Amino acid sequence: MLYMEYLKEVEGKTVHDYLEVKMGKMTKPIGVEGPVIVGAGPSGLAAAACLKQKGIPSLILERDDCLASMWQLKTYDRLCLHLPKQFCQLPLMPFPQNFPSYPTKQQFLAYLKAYADHFDIKPALSKTVISANFDHRCGYWRVKTQGVKKEETEYVCQWLIVATGENAEEVVPQIEGMSEFEGPILHTSSYKSGSMFCGKNVLVVGCGNSGMEVCLDLCNHHARPSLVVRDTVHILPQQMFGKSTFGLSLSLLNWFPMRLVDKFLLLMSHLILGDTAQFGLNRPKIGPLELKNLCGKTPVLDFGTLAHIKSGKIKVCRGIKQLAQHKAEFVDGKIEDFDVIILATGYKSNVPTWLKGSDMFCEKDGLPRKPFPNGWRGENGLYAVGFTKRGLLGASFDAKRIAGDIEHCWKAAN
Repeated sequence: MLYMEYLKEVEGKTVHDYLEVKMGKMTKPIGVEGPVIVGAGPSGLAAAACLKQKGIPSLILERDDCLASMWQLKTYDRLCLHLPKQFCQLPLMPFPQNFPSYPTKQQFLAYLKAYADHFDIKPALSKTVISANFDHRCGYWRVKTQGVKKEETEYVCQWLIVATGENAEEVVPQIEGMSEFEGPILHTSSYKSGSMFCGKNVLVVGCGNSGMEVCLDLCNHHARPSLVVRDTVHILPQQMFGKSTFGLSLSLLNWFPMRLVDKFLLLMSHLILGDTAQFGLNRPKIGPLELKNLCGKTPVLDFGTLAHIKSGKIKVCRGIKQLAQHKAEFVDGKIEDFDVIILATGYKSNVPTWLKGSDMFCEKDGLPRKPFPNGWRGENGLYAVGFTKRGLLGASFDAKRIAGDIEHCWKAAN
């Protein structure tokens, strides 16, 4: 009852006081009965499905014109899930049994479409959220969006779920001489296949999972990749004893402390992969699981890239000092010629640009700090899915907890 009265009040004020004309169109607020979810990727779909199971409607707002736009538009062709499918499935609906242990990009996208169809989830597409404010006067969220024709729409809701993820916008480093480099410079979000770089000298900047896999793909398409490794990095085998390293780690953590499990992982990695330091890949002093827990830095799983590094097909380079026409000078003084530069420099959240009046997403060095004290719930009905740096598995846990939390308020009000 209070919610309906508030909507009438807001609409009245919009008509009389805040009437806006955008390209000849007047906007009025739209009341949303349940939560507004920002983002139609795996996190947003999981949240909507868990809410629907509990009888709670929701509205997903998506800036692009498709589901899972990051997966559809900004991933390379050879991408497969890096973890076994049981650790990547969304709540309430497992992957098909005939899918391989590591589903391909296309298989994962097909799964997400089937998931949305199964739960009858129909996001509002091409709706870019430009601001979200909590109205303390009446206790509701006001979410403004912009459409493809710059038309604005305002939604009013009691709960706001941020599901845009930690990988919404590309991180593009500023390297001295970038404007002078005469070859293409592209982010991995624009990279599809190494086939277009056959016979080229390609410099890949960034040694995370994406950088490593792009190098492998380039090798498979007869390019000549070099990998820039500025920092230390943990490289682990994808499997140990016929089981996924990730799954084995989770099992061991049920019985042993993290530091002991880290020591085991490092010992086995040394036995399986050898001493990576002799190839220019120095390990951090902190173990892989502890580093992930403290800093969110994910260890690299080896899919075959290390063998090409050992054979010399992939060169390891130090940090870049500066670029010139077709050259890169590195901090150790070496100078090499390159035709193309690919930036495997990752992504960052875009939440600080549109979530207003909240210090939970305040920026530090251009990157958002940890958004919520416990990873998924804030104040005033604000929630987040997929910000705990635990991948799809973490997003599934978040979605379940959020739906359970909102259910208590929903039942009390209905």
